[in-house]
Amino acid sequence: MQRFANKTVLVTGGNSGIGLAAAQAFAAEGARVVITGRDAATLESARATLGAGAIAIRNEAGSVDGARDLARQLTEAGVRLDAVFLNAGAARFAALEDVQESLWDEVFNVNVKGPYFQVQALTPLLNKGASIVINGSINARIGMPQSSVYAASKAAVISLAKTLSAELLPRGARVNVVSPGPVSTPLYGKLGLDAETLNATAAQILSQIPLGRFGEPAEVASTVLHLAAPESAFIVGTEIIVDGGMSQL
Repeated sequence: MQRFANKTVLVTGGNSGIGLAAAQAFAAEGARVVITGRDAATLESARATLGAGAIAIRNEAGSVDGARDLARQLTEAGVRLDAVFLNAGAARFAALEDVQESLWDEVFNVNVKGPYFQVQALTPLLNKGASIVINGSINARIGMPQSSVYAASKAAVISLAKTLSAELLPRGARVNVVSPGPVSTPLYGKLGLDAETLNATAAQILSQIPLGRFGEPAEVASTVLHLAAPESAFIVGTEIIVDGGMSQL
């Protein structure tokens, strides 16, 4: 299938994990892909896998200035967007008594402030019928210990999908959320937990997944493509959960 032939798609945090899987899936279906990330080396490596015409832009996802600079670079390159996957995110876990303001600010800057101002800055570049997909998390739906800040940031994202859709529909764009459960990505090495706690947490999470395994990035990417494609034009302001049944059964 070539559902995205002659279309341009932006994936933030497209240099690894779910973002890279989504970027590759979009490219495989004919899209010209723009990816962003913070690490120049992984950005270039990812860009090389996406075919001719792919663009990689180093960008800070949690910065208002970064959001505006990204829109400026795309405008100067003559890029208009048919789909946007706001995937870049920060996951930091800590017990309530250990949470510092710096942890709160980092998580909310990247997960909430960044996507909000990216939508604001990118709206003039959206073609009619464009789709925006935001990466949420089932942590917004469950009471996992040590996830209070992260879970709150993802709950905010789910709310944004509704309010931003209401504002952007008159402009011909819609917003939805894909909420993954546990997925095997490099993110699990960046939770701010020591190795022993991380391993114990992973084992505890695995025991709660009815399918008995972590998900794969490509399994989330396929849902992102569905939400971004014309076939899902009647899906607006909603959330699709991809979690192996963890929050559902």
